[in-house]
Amino acid sequence: MRLGFVLAGAATLPAAEFVEVVRETEARGYHTAWTGETAGYDAIAVMAAMAAHSTTLHVGSAVVPVQTRTPTLLGMSAAALGHLAPGRVALGIGLSSRIIVEQWHGLQFSAALAQIREAVQIIRLVTAGERVNFEGAFYRVKNFRLVAPPAPVRIVLAALGPEMLELAGEIADGVVLNWIPPEAVPASIAHLEAGARKAGRTLEGFEIASFIRTCVTDDVKTARAALARDITGYAIVDVYASFFRTAGFAGEVDAVNARWQAGDRAGAVGAISPRVLDGLGVVGDEAFCRARIEAFAKAGLTMPVVLPFNPAAAAGGDPRPTLLRTLRTFGG
Repeated sequence: MRLGFVLAGAATLPAAEFVEVVRETEARGYHTAWTGETAGYDAIAVMAAMAAHSTTLHVGSAVVPVQTRTPTLLGMSAAALGHLAPGRVALGIGLSSRIIVEQWHGLQFSAALAQIREAVQIIRLVTAGERVNFEGAFYRVKNFRLVAPPAPVRIVLAALGPEMLELAGEIADGVVLNWIPPEAVPASIAHLEAGARKAGRTLEGFEIASFIRTCVTDDVKTARAALARDITGYAIVDVYASFFRTAGFAGEVDAVNARWQAGDRAGAVGAISPRVLDGLGVVGDEAFCRARIEAFAKAGLTMPVVLPFNPAAAAGGDPRPTLLRTLRTFGG
């Protein structure tokens, strides 16, 4: 089983400590170190740091929004990473949210899958060193050509719904799933296969990764309470609410949203049932967490990605003990 580990949180540690965590991640046999990008550090810079302090560890973004950088710039960044870490880079891109794109970046938001399709085409041309002349609905590029050595990288898409999953199966090298229970993985794979058939290919060599919120701890009650708060924040967002319903959690999602809209924040969190917590997160001791991650792999993932969360972090607690315990639970 190939494993990934999310180091976005570790990137906030002092530089020397972050480097040590990167090196330990590699030494323990993880395949890919992932980082994300919302309001924390820039994903490309963190990926470069991880790649620079490792030799076999792959690095990936999950994900960089296509709306906040031009695809030409994404291609340039990807090529730089691919040159520095040949064969070790996965550029994960996706459609962001209206809040991030319009309110935080002052740009126009669109949820159109066509924007992802166009961006992938341009990024592939740029990283291959081709001259790019492109006229699309979202992007127009005239006479751009990378003057540095070309360095193609793997492109993976963030996907939840059927249409994005099929697009990933059709045009990408992999997919990154999120907030998905093992029982829903086969249905997602079926959509990936449908997209692959459109392109006349199979999913051979296609990465099917998923972020899995994980906390290896003896204080299960506190960790599950933190996980419930986290899930609530997603369940009130339309796209995730819809996905959670299709994953079998319709009753809980409806209860969460009803109580949230009524102003009952605590009641909304309380509506997250034990079966939702068990489906969307992994919380417990080492043996339990290892068994649960294996269950995700058996569901069809090619790479479960351990996303460590620390219940004490919100209160200003030290994130390192939980981070390192979780990291060391799954490493060799």
